[in-house]
Amino acid sequence: MTVRARVVIPVGAAALAVAAVGGWLWLGRAEPRPSAFQGEPTSAMYALINERQSDAAPLTLDEVFTADTATLGPLRRESAEQLTDCDEALWGASATGCTQALRATYSGEAGAGQFVIFNLADGRAADALVSALSRSGFVRQAVPFDAAHSRAQARALGHYVTVAWAGPVRPEQPADLVPQLLALDRLGHVVQQRVIAAT
Repeated sequence: MTVRARVVIPVGAAALAVAAVGGWLWLGRAEPRPSAFQGEPTSAMYALINERQSDAAPLTLDEVFTADTATLGPLRRESAEQLTDCDEALWGASATGCTQALRATYSGEAGAGQFVIFNLADGRAADALVSALSRSGFVRQAVPFDAAHSRAQARALGHYVTVAWAGPVRPEQPADLVPQLLALDRLGHVVQQRVIAAT
């Protein structure tokens, strides 16, 4: 009886430990972050659109996600949407004063990724969001890929913030993510057209 009791107690404790670790891993997967991240503040290049009042027309899905960007190298666009609440695209961070968040997802045989653009009040708010993405939260993952081996780039561009994020679809075969990340990041060139329009 004593021996049996000694066996049952450790097994029960081990089961509780396994359940706790499993729960932690499950919750951890719910809010993934990239393994490599680079954030950039806005610059003088975007001074003409540092405030939304100087660039008041809302972005449109067709403007940001054109027919020419339906494929980006090995990636093809799976979805494009405008979220009704900017914070729907985020966890652990808030896009204060944001009026729009437009998001597209892309997938391919070896990798997948997403691009999000936030329309904020000014460059200060844009810089604050990029800073928050580097430390306290991130964008929600909207397409399946291995976040543990992923890369992301966030840029404040005047009163906008763009986030490009790419990862391999098979963890055992990591893809070369740099070309995919650069291709997704180029979707942010739409902001340069806004600068030209403001001159």
